[in-house]
Amino acid sequence: MSQRDTLVHLFAGGCGGTVGAILTCPLEVVKTRLQSSSVTLYISEVQLSTVNGASVARVSPGPLHCLKLILEKEGPRSLFRGLGPNLVGVAPSRAIYFAAYSTAKEKLNNVFEPDSTQVHMVSAGMAGFTAITATNPIWLIKTRLQLDARNRGERRMNAFECIRRVYQSDGLRGFYRGMSASYAGISETVIHFVIYESIKRKLMESKAAANMASMDEEDESVKDASDFVGLMLAAATSKTCATSIAYPHEVIRTRLREEGTKYRSFFQTLSMVIKEEGYRALYRGLTTHLVRQIPNTAIMMSTYELVVYLLNG
Repeated sequence: MSQRDTLVHLFAGGCGGTVGAILTCPLEVVKTRLQSSSVTLYISEVQLSTVNGASVARVSPGPLHCLKLILEKEGPRSLFRGLGPNLVGVAPSRAIYFAAYSTAKEKLNNVFEPDSTQVHMVSAGMAGFTAITATNPIWLIKTRLQLDARNRGERRMNAFECIRRVYQSDGLRGFYRGMSASYAGISETVIHFVIYESIKRKLMESKAAANMASMDEEDESVKDASDFVGLMLAAATSKTCATSIAYPHEVIRTRLREEGTKYRSFFQTLSMVIKEEGYRALYRGLTTHLVRQIPNTAIMMSTYELVVYLLNG
């Protein structure tokens, strides 16, 4: 891969991630609130006392109820909490990811069977590890800001204040809380790209077969609107499957990033959540996450493919 190709993938990945982040930010705020251990305390209206002595069973609110209460208590601006760090982080994160993925895939094509499942799995894993390690501090700040629930009129914590509080309480190590859960989430990325590349290859084969059947001499590298719609559907399908399988790591990561959290490690958090709240808590916010992630991924991947296509002429 030439230096120009690497820069093209860096720029395309950054563009795709930025567009998706802006359009789906409100859904991410709702999702993060639902994943948090404080959601049942924040949404006090849905607390129910049980007849089992002193124990209290708390019902997690649904996405729409959570959205309604954020709007009522905090105002519409709260739906864009954490957008600043998100925009700062999403472009370099996606750029690093796509550049690492493309570079790894090119190298591994010389080791394994070209464009095989093994190539896509290892490339996605290596790209995910690289991007997570480089950008975890940004995502921790974003999560803290999204969980900072303040009523209307109250002073909101900004990113710089959040950085100072994290450093004062935990030092530099504090900026890497939740990274173990992010590493576990590489499995989601691997599953996503394996399915995406498989569907993409089938679409290309189908187009080539159709061109041959119609004796069309059109260059296969020329894309039209239907090709980009197909890529969006491929991205949405692959992300839905991957997210549904690997979602619990999202909840664990949010718990580890909470301020003053009692959660200390990946497996300790997993065990504690199951013990205190049951297995269903590991899938809290999944519906909101899917509603956000499917269009976000479709927008990101199609923007990436479009920018690469336009820059390569």
